[in-house]
Amino acid sequence: MEISNETNTVTITGNIKSINDLQVIISTIDSVIASHKSIIINIKDSISITSSVLGYLNKLILKDGINININIGDDKLFSLLDDLNLTQILKVRKIS
Repeated sequence: MEISNETNTVTITGNIKSINDLQVIISTIDSVIASHKSIIINIKDSISITSSVLGYLNKLILKDGINININIGDDKLFSLLDDLNLTQILKVRKIS
């Protein structure tokens, strides 16, 4: 997994699958939300996402009041988030 950020946008490429990935995601997003209360997360090609990452994102939205929009590139990941009823909360949309 690789992650980059520019202004209030975080872009993740590759599969999100390990504890190390979680730590990198948290560190990157925390640095972005230090100066932005609204962020965009682009998950370009990951086919899955760990429950720890989902928990962290839910906490940011529900407890910390951060506005998050997630753009998903993979159909399987989009379907997974839809099946978990998270598309509304996480403001998920499918991109090509």
